[in-house]
This record gives sequence, C-alpha cells and structure tokens, in this order.
Amino acid sequence: MKNTIYLFIFALLVLTGCGKSGKISSDEAGKIGISWKLVSNFIEPAGHFEAKFTIRNGSNITLDGQNWALFFNMSPRPIQSNKTPQPAIIEHINGDWYKMVAGKDFKLSPGDSITVQYTGSEGIIKETDAPLGLYFVFYDKEGNEQDIVQVADYTIEPFTTKEQILRGTMDLKALPTAENRYKDNLVFSKLAADQLLKIIPTPVKISGGAGTFTLTDKAGIYFGEGLEKEAQYLADKLKELTGTAFRTEKGLPVNPSGASVILKNDKIQISGIAKEAYKLGISATGISITGSDAAGVFYGIQSLLQLVPLESYQKKAASVVLPVTQVEDAPRFHFRSLHLDVARNFQTKESVKRILDLLSTYKVNHLLLYTTEDEGWRVEIEGLPELTSVGAQRQHTSGMNAPALHPGYGSGPVAYDKDKYGSGYYTKADFIEILKYANDRHIKVIPELNFPGHALAAIKSMEARYNRLMKEGKEKEANEYRLIDPDDKSVYLSAQAYKNNVVNVASESTYRFFEKVVDEMAKMYKEAGLTMDTFHTGGDEVAAGAWEKSPMAAKLIKDNPEIKSAKNLQAYFFRRLLPRLEKRNIKVHGWEEVALTKGADGSYLVNPEFIGHPVVPYIWNNVFDVDLGNRLANAGYQVVLCNVTNFYFDMSYNNDPKEPGLYWAGFVDTRDNWAFAPFNMFRTTEETGMGKPMKEEFVGKQPMKPEARKNVLGIEAQLWSETIKGRGMMEYSILPKLLGFSESAWAPERAWENVADAVQRNRAIQQGWNLFANTIAQKNIPKLSYLNGGYNYRLPLPGAVVESGMLKANVELPGLAIRYTTDGSEPTEKSALYEVPVKVSGKIKLKSFDSAGRSSRTCEVAAQ
Repeated sequence: MKNTIYLFIFALLVLTGCGKSGKISSDEAGKIGISWKLVSNFIEPAGHFEAKFTIRNGSNITLDGQNWALFFNMSPRPIQSNKTPQPAIIEHINGDWYKMVAGKDFKLSPGDSITVQYTGSEGIIKETDAPLGLYFVFYDKEGNEQDIVQVADYTIEPFTTKEQILRGTMDLKALPTAENRYKDNLVFSKLAADQLLKIIPTPVKISGGAGTFTLTDKAGIYFGEGLEKEAQYLADKLKELTGTAFRTEKGLPVNPSGASVILKNDKIQISGIAKEAYKLGISATGISITGSDAAGVFYGIQSLLQLVPLESYQKKAASVVLPVTQVEDAPRFHFRSLHLDVARNFQTKESVKRILDLLSTYKVNHLLLYTTEDEGWRVEIEGLPELTSVGAQRQHTSGMNAPALHPGYGSGPVAYDKDKYGSGYYTKADFIEILKYANDRHIKVIPELNFPGHALAAIKSMEARYNRLMKEGKEKEANEYRLIDPDDKSVYLSAQAYKNNVVNVASESTYRFFEKVVDEMAKMYKEAGLTMDTFHTGGDEVAAGAWEKSPMAAKLIKDNPEIKSAKNLQAYFFRRLLPRLEKRNIKVHGWEEVALTKGADGSYLVNPEFIGHPVVPYIWNNVFDVDLGNRLANAGYQVVLCNVTNFYFDMSYNNDPKEPGLYWAGFVDTRDNWAFAPFNMFRTTEETGMGKPMKEEFVGKQPMKPEARKNVLGIEAQLWSETIKGRGMMEYSILPKLLGFSESAWAPERAWENVADAVQRNRAIQQGWNLFANTIAQKNIPKLSYLNGGYNYRLPLPGAVVESGMLKANVELPGLAIRYTTDGSEPTEKSALYEVPVKVSGKIKLKSFDSAGRSSRTCEVAAQ
C-alpha cells in the first residue's frame, strides 16, 4: 500500500499543525511568505554568486532564534561564510538538501519582514536552479520537532539583468535577447516542401517515382513467418490514422490481386549491413517491406508511416495517399540508445511507455533505464521490501543519518505528495509490462545498478532492513546485504554534494546485494519471455576521500598491498564484481570509470585490465578529458559515445533563464545532437560550457585511429532528471532533440564529418543543418502533436529587431510561422502573421507556431 496509512497520519499532523504547546497552527504558519532573488553572479571571488531570501511574516507567530528552521532543495552549490553578519545562515545538509537556521538573536514579529543574504560558488542562471520544496519545521522549547508546514506563498524573482543571466566575467555567451537571436538566425533560409527530407533519420538510399498509391482498409496486410507483431503494429497505426480496421493475414500471396501490404523477411544487406536492414517499396498498386529480420521490417514500417502526409494526421480520412517511393536502408550503428533517469524524479509506467513509442518512431533500439540513484530506488525487488518501502520515497527526516531518504529536487516533506515526483516505483508487474512493451517495439531495456557511488537509496534501504532484523534478533540475516562499514569516518563530497553515498567495497555483503538484485531482475526478464544478457553497473563519480577512514577498507588494503591506496578501491570493486556477472553470461556496461584507474595526481588513465572481457564503457566526458573516448577505443575497448556537448538532453537548450535545464557542460540544442562526427569528435566539440572555443584543447590529444572505429559500438543520448518534473518536462527536454540524435545514430556518415578544413566543413554543416531544420519544422515536429495522443515538445522563440520602426523577425527552425501583436497582448493563431518587414509601434510580442497550432514562449522587443 506504499505506506498509505503512515502517509495519512503524517499528512493529518501537517494539516492540523498543532503541537503539544498548541501555539503553532498550520493555518497561521501558512501565512508566512517567502521570496528568493539571485542578486548577482558578478561578485568576488570570480565564479561565485550572491542571493537572498526575504521572509514576510503574515502570521500571528513570532519567529525567534530557536523555534523554526526553513528546509529546501537547491541546485547543489557550496555555500560560503557570510562576510557580513546575517540574521540567519544557510547550511548544506546533504545532496541538494539545505536549511536556513536562525541566529540566536533572530526575531521576526507578526507583520514584519527580514532579508537573509548568502553567497556560494558556481553561478546560478536558471529559474530551475532556485530553491524549491520549501517547508518550515517548528520546534518546541526542548528543540523537538513539533510541526511541519509547507510554504505556500513563495516567489522566485525573475532574472532580468546581465549580472543574473551570465555566470560572471568568464561567461562568454551572448545574452539571450530577441536581437541576438535574430542575428544568429540570419544564416537560415526557408526551403520549399519538395526540397525537404522524406524520412528522418535519413535512409541509405531513397528515390521517388511518378504516381501515388491510395491506401485503404481494402488492402490486406500479409505477413511472413514470425512477423505477427509487426503486422498488428502496422494495422493498429493505420487504424489510428484512418479510423478503419485493417485485416492482417499470415502467408504471402504469390500473385496478390488488388492492393496489398506485404511484410516479409529475406537475406538482404544494405551497405554491407544485414542486421536491422530493410527495403521499402511503394508502387501504384501496393506496398512491400522486406527486412533482414523482424526489426528490419519494423523499421520499414516506421519509414512508411513517416511518408504519410501531415494532412492525414491532422484530418483523419478513410484513405491515405502515399507517393511512389523506393527505400533501401540499414543503421550506421546497431547500438542506438536513450538513457532515461527515473530515479531523481519519478516517471510513471505510462510515461515510460510513451517514450518507448517515441524511440521506436525514430529507430532508437535501446533504453538504459536508470532506476537506482542516491535519490530513489524505482523497481520492486523480491525479498528486499525496504528498497521500495524506504528507497522509493522521499520525505522530511531527522537528518542525513536517518535510515530514510530526505527531500530532493523540491519533492517536499511528505512522501507521495500530489504533483511531486520524489516518490514512486514500478512493481514487478509494472517492470515486466515495460519490458514486453519495449520488446514489441524492438527496444532492449538495459537495467542499471550504479555502484559503488550514487548508492544512497540502496544504503538507506539496507540500513532500515538491518535495523528491523536486528530488533528481531536476526543478526546474521541483518548483515547479509548491509552496504556500509558502520565505523567508516571518511569525509567526502560527491559531484551532487552527497557525503554518504558510497558502498563498502570491503564487505562480501555488498557483492551479495548486487548479485541478489541482478538475479531478481533476470527473473523478471524471464517472466517477460526475455533473457537479461546486458547489465549496466554504473561506476561513475566516486568522490575523492571515500573509504579513506574506513577500518574495513584499511584492513582490505593491508591484506592486499597491491591495492596501494583507497583511491584504487573502485577498480578493485569492479574487478571482484565482473566475474560474478560473467558467469551469468551478462555483458557488463558501465560509465567510463569502469575502464579507468587513477594516476598519482588523480588523473584518469586507461586500465587495460578488462580489454577482452565483455566490458563496454560509456563515455560522456569530452570537455574535461577531451580525448577520453578516443583513448579507450584506441586501447581496444568497445565504447558507447555519450558526449555531453552533443547528447545530454538535460542540458538546457540555451542560456535563457526561463529555459529549464542544467548547463555545467554548456548548452545543447537539436543542432548539437545532429552535428556529431563519432570518429572525428574534436570537429564537433565546439566550445566549453562558458562559450570558449575548444580548438586549443585538442592540441597533443589522441585522435581516433582508423582501426579503432570498429570499437564504437554506438551512441547514446542522456536524460538525467534533476530538473525534470513530470511527463511534460520530460518530453519537452527530449523533443525535438531526439530527432537530431536519431540522425547521428542511424543515418549514413555525413560527408562533412571527414572535411579537415574548418571553413569548408562549417559551410557544409550549415547547409546540411538548414535542410534538417526545415524538415523537422515543416514535417516532423507538427506530427508530434498527433502521435500517441500528442507530445509536449519545444518550439524556439523567434528572433526580432525593430530598425527605423520596421519589425524584422526570424526563427531557427525555418517553416515555423511567426505571429505578433503590437498592443501588449499574447499572440495567438489569429494574430498577425509575420512574412516581411512591417511598420510597427507599441509593445511588440511574438511567438513561433507550427502547423499543428503549438507555440513557443513569448518574445518581446521594443519599438524604437
């Protein structure tokens, strides 16, 4: 029941809001308002920020130095000591969990207000960085927690100045103004419909002919052996389009009479590739799809559906008119994947299934489902109930050492609170359903258990289990899966600011736990009719300092002097784990660190130890260690390229403060996803996160050797979910970026990838991107409004200038319409259409619109 009874009792306490003293009521506490403002990123020392809270006491409660604390989540930043004394201070607790603690002389009487300033490192430029999930904890005279009340009256003040939008003097990015967008968009030109790409991702070969074929339900769908699911999938999609049922029939007619759709397998190769290859033929009398395997037939179906005119999606009719077309196609990379983080913020089973549909539409065939993290454990595991009763929910706790998960990413103090995303998990039945759904769409789901770092949810869950069993007198059982050294006094801070998220690699119980999870997941795959032959072991971002003050780790190093020091224990962990997975016939995927060791200076070195084993490192780091992917491929590892500058969907589209997302590695838009040269990565790694050109960073670094190209297994896009709240934000962050990614993953090598001259290459890239941008704007993006009930996708703001009273406007995806108003009202589909420069006055507002009627946010420009 997911702790429903306990939640009810806890919620009741919050709602009634009366402690033993009876002096604090939630009604009164709810009248305390808070606003937060980023003051500036341009302070000393460089790279720091200043922000402030303003507390307005509209209640009848007097806040003093002891009876309250304010808790919240904030994009993790180290907080600095105040140079000027403040009435309260901001303290970091763990991860992104902070609190405001009053000074001893603090007093805020009813009707008064007070400001608390603080500073921290790493500039803040996004509204999604601001404190979220604020709640008060009120204390009695003995310091005991008395009442918990969420802040209802909370305002984030807008970011409007240069000092708020840029990250200090080292930030070289231009301000996100309408005028700057206009200048950037001048390189684009609109193309006619007959110039656009027919299918995305682009096939190996496509040709047209005279005439059309009209598809109606009179055309039976005939299918060969083993293609029942593909035939039914096509029939279902055609019914969605036409509203009529299409008949499927097993067996291939020798001489079909009348219109027909024929699905079959045969021995075919396209560009030397047999796996997933297909041929699609549309003639005046019918359709044929021949695949090298069932997946090839399925991808032929997806290409067929892309040839359906947009008008057929917008206005259903009993017939669909298709152009005579011949397609021959096969993927560039067999491994085409999306990493989906449902641990930081939970996504429902239904939302995951929608993403699987989206991936299949654009021929992405793997989903790395990230279900375990510091902030949550999301899959039910037989025999370990605490993983979900504790690890799948976040709520207020007594502190970072409690055997429970504290609030994260604005999830608030109450587990399973409405419209919060900190709690939730997939039952075994849910997970099996996801596996089956993915398999029917030729997508392999790869599960991940991230160890030895990023493990707080597992650690807290197993501590709760330990405590329960110890109370029952079952000491041996209690220690069976324990994940910590209880005497470990190590001090460290992870990349996400955790102080206690690393497991004890010196204890056999840690390995037993990992094996238990793997085995239980394998059983779920078996129940789904599948074999779990690939598992992702995580392995990234173990903080420096981990294990250094663990007595158990010290004994392990003493008994095994070849380990030398605690910094080598991560490699030791993987060395011990790998044989356990190999004996289960599992291919072991992991983040890049699984194939690295640390040098004396802390730098990463390629570890040749696991070459020849089924070990596949995923490489994201192409900005801080620019040739790491090349080095690992050159050394002989099969690699998956996840370059942060190209494929991190959680990176914000740009530096507009209202554009959600992260930016520690820069900004990533659809062009970045499209413009990727896997074998010449330096050519498509353009600038640092601060906008500095990276050309100098590549001097003396290893290029990828020609013979190492075969070691690139494929590429993967990443959606980490720190800023992703719910289905809408997830889809917004993925779309339309996924379309650019699919082109890099599937389409043949682009000619510009091998052009050495930067001027010529950039000219070719711009020409190719202009074609792709036109295509997705005019054809693909509007269809997303109709696929699977409609997705929430992003449209870019227009660029605009007013010169001599004339409005000039453009947009980075040519083919989108621009509509504007001059009276300060919000543009709608009925507003004036911008086509050529026009005389204007007043307050100008603009939006871009696609042909489905969706729009961007509003752009404003002042008339001169």
